[in-house]
Amino acid sequence: MSRARETLFHVFGYTHFRGSQEDIVEHVAAGGDALVLMPTGGGKSLCYQIPALLRPGVAIVVSPLIALMQDQVSALKEVGAAADFLNSSLSFERAMEIERAMLAGALDLLYVAPERLVTPRFLDLLDHLHESGQLALFAIDEAHCVSQWGHDFRPEYLQLSILPERYPQVPRIALTATADAQTRREIAERLRLTDAREFVSSFDRPNIRYTIVPKDNPRAQLLAFLKDGHLDEAGVVYCSSRKKVDETAAWLQEKGISALPYHAGMGADERALNQDRFLREDGIVMVATVAFGMGIDKPDVRFVAHLDLPRSIEGYYQETGRAGRDGQPAEAWMAYSVADLVQQRRFIDQSEAGDEVKRVATAKLDALLGLCETTGCRRQRLLGYFDEAAEPCGNCDTCLHPPQVRDATESARKALSCVFRTGNRFGAGHVVDVLLGKTTDKVREWQHDQVSTFGIGNELDDKGWRTLIRQLVAHGALAVDHERYGALTLTEAARPLLRGESSFTLRIDTAPAKKGRKGDTTRKLRDWPEATGAEAALLDRLRAWRAATAKERNVPAYVIFHDATLRDIARQRPDSIEGLATISGVGDRKLDAYGEDILALLASEAG
Repeated sequence: MSRARETLFHVFGYTHFRGSQEDIVEHVAAGGDALVLMPTGGGKSLCYQIPALLRPGVAIVVSPLIALMQDQVSALKEVGAAADFLNSSLSFERAMEIERAMLAGALDLLYVAPERLVTPRFLDLLDHLHESGQLALFAIDEAHCVSQWGHDFRPEYLQLSILPERYPQVPRIALTATADAQTRREIAERLRLTDAREFVSSFDRPNIRYTIVPKDNPRAQLLAFLKDGHLDEAGVVYCSSRKKVDETAAWLQEKGISALPYHAGMGADERALNQDRFLREDGIVMVATVAFGMGIDKPDVRFVAHLDLPRSIEGYYQETGRAGRDGQPAEAWMAYSVADLVQQRRFIDQSEAGDEVKRVATAKLDALLGLCETTGCRRQRLLGYFDEAAEPCGNCDTCLHPPQVRDATESARKALSCVFRTGNRFGAGHVVDVLLGKTTDKVREWQHDQVSTFGIGNELDDKGWRTLIRQLVAHGALAVDHERYGALTLTEAARPLLRGESSFTLRIDTAPAKKGRKGDTTRKLRDWPEATGAEAALLDRLRAWRAATAKERNVPAYVIFHDATLRDIARQRPDSIEGLATISGVGDRKLDAYGEDILALLASEAG
């Protein structure tokens, strides 16, 4: 058995590497540089943690979030690795203690924020380690933060290019769960990893079901989604503004949902408290802006819901990827509208970015809109964005309930004509009123009851016209001018439709059927049937033991054991330390720490 496999088994408790993990570990442990793209839940951390344990000295792990550092370090300490972190949450005395331990060779891994790493003081510490041959490697987690095209750009990541200049012989590994080809190139260039070996895993998360619906009373839609199989489950609800986060969390609480808010406008202590509750308690729903979530390791998040449109497919993929890290069925649900598109384009246009960055951001937003309005498999469209071919998945809303479509060329021409006749200066609501012949005060004020398109749209109702207009925007025939409060304007792509030179197919929005989520997932999910009878009772006792142990050790429950490990214990009921050692996720340290307690629990259950 190789040293890498021995470490995997004895430290982490796993018998096999997954996917390209072993190749990455061997490459980095041998001193090679690597750029790793692997989906959330794919096991990125092991790709640098095992080389860190195999190579002499301390590995420096660059991580953007305090919560991520704390989670990773807690988990490493549980398996017996000498790990710690340096960040702003520590006292001066504690930080000095950790620095001394690092210089004394007492640490295997040290997690630091990028802004701390590039300070003269910390670089001086690294120089001392380097001179004595005690720098094992640099791991740059969430590497997409270096990309100006990316959804989580962090300027301080740009300074990490100093590492190959200052420590050219120390291997570096950069890791991210999402990056299209353009972002991938920028990561390699900005981190000076153009000669590094690239490892690109499949972006597919087959256990996640994707559902996207047009907004129609979004709060009620969200509540219906939660009641349809997600009550008392952990999940994240993303909103675009702090105010909406607070209001949505309060509303969900009124409806009996254990919901907590999280956004950058809250005090640091309150944010930390809410995040800690989400990580440690069962069934908490975190309502948050995108400030929450990067690097969150909680494995049993059963759903991610978006009440507003994200900025890009990368952002959507990264955020939805926080669901189902344990491999069990999970859901990604989103409600969106043209108003969301207006808001996101306003964010882009009002940003201080250059014209090229704005152009790229607009193209990324357009790609996301195409995902929302596709009549084909959403997973195919999503993976295609990352240049990955896929067959229809059978586990998204468009596969499970194929949308109805019909030729709507004539209706599209009416809508485009109405936008033109009303001066390219009004939003969808007003255009629909004119098409339906409604004599509202605004219609009379602008004398739009006199235009030729007034009242010509009786073939569709209000909702139907709004759906068609939304799809014309996605098609590119209409643009939305946020500077004029969402005014619809014709584009060049409208000309062929108006001239009768092209046709338009309308996707008809229908209410989805009840999904029966846990029974009809057809893709390659892990074979984890629901526990029943005595097995379910034992699993409950194991979870209660885990919760008590986690509380005693002041760590999240999943740091002790993942659900998958407890399920295997409940199913196999080992009756010896040797038998328990064969369970996936039970390494040597955990076997020593918890083995006797678990065997005693199993024996009492059997008796």
